Amino acid sequence: MRVGLLDADLFWGNHANGRRYGKTKADIFPNLVLMKLSAYHKQRGDDVSLYMSFEQYDRVYISKVFSTTPIDQQVIFANEIYFGGSGFCIELVDGKEVYRHPEYNPFTGHLMYHTEAGIRTDPTRSGQKYIYTENLPYEIEHIMPDYSLYPTIKYTAYGFLSRGCPRGCHFCHVEAKEGRSSYKVANLSEWFGGQKNIVLCDPNILACREWKDLLQQLADSKAKVDINQGMDARLLTPEKVEYLNKIRLSTIHFAWDDYKQKDAVLKGLKCFAEHFHRKLDKGHLAQVFVLTNYDTTHAQDLERIYTLRDMGFEPYVMVYDKAHADRFYKSLQRWVNMRAIFHKIATFEEYDRCKAKE
Repeated sequence: MRVGLLDADLFWGNHANGRRYGKTKADIFPNLVLMKLSAYHKQRGDDVSLYMSFEQYDRVYISKVFSTTPIDQQVIFANEIYFGGSGFCIELVDGKEVYRHPEYNPFTGHLMYHTEAGIRTDPTRSGQKYIYTENLPYEIEHIMPDYSLYPTIKYTAYGFLSRGCPRGCHFCHVEAKEGRSSYKVANLSEWFGGQKNIVLCDPNILACREWKDLLQQLADSKAKVDINQGMDARLLTPEKVEYLNKIRLSTIHFAWDDYKQKDAVLKGLKCFAEHFHRKLDKGHLAQVFVLTNYDTTHAQDLERIYTLRDMGFEPYVMVYDKAHADRFYKSLQRWVNMRAIFHKIATFEEYDRCKAKE
């Protein structure tokens, strides 16, 4: 069988997220689902490669992470086309993102037929069969990813040790995708093969019952670890920070998305600042995601940014529904996230005046 793997966010890449990968090949963030599919099919002896236009395949898999990645209507030459991922499930309704599985085939516009749980199909008149699936089968979900699919990331392992989150934040899709609890899904050895670096994608590992075991596995790996999701600062305790001290952290992220959680978030961040003793790579400070354009005022956005900076953290502005956000949020994001400017110009008001003169 000839299998093509189409990374939609990379292949159809020029969209509102700036390709999601950065500007160079070295910045590519791999699609974990496609790497697992590659490993599975190679074990079966199939001919597997990243998708190439106008090539003929027996089966093509399309994975899309971001809803802002446009769907290319080009003809895909394959007998079977499997597609899935959050990017196919998120739509904007009355200014708010809603997560739901598609009823219509986004490529043909046809209503899909429901078969077994999580499977929806659209057999076209031309003989092609489109198949939408929510989850990978167990034997594929728990396979060692084929990191050779993305040669530029050969020194880094990517994966999840836990899934789900108990918070159920309205702006977040984790509850809809993975459930409103945090639970262990793998040991590190399932997707780590001794690489120099690890990128951990867990949504709320500190809420997982087995957090000690999972953090200890990261520490025992001796690899440099990037915790790339916003950890729940409200759950930080001196004991948990001590476990983080054991890990060779290159970067770590927290989140202050809900302004109303100010006291609990700041208490946790103060605990981290007092008990965390390791140095992050290149003099980086712990980064804190700051959600804007959702349910806060401009004054509350600026308060969070200034407070975090004064505490020694690096705020990082995230703009909800950025495509429709007003100029304030886009300008605020540029000022904060461009570090050289943020540390040179003390206030947003000063930065905005400088921009107005240009």
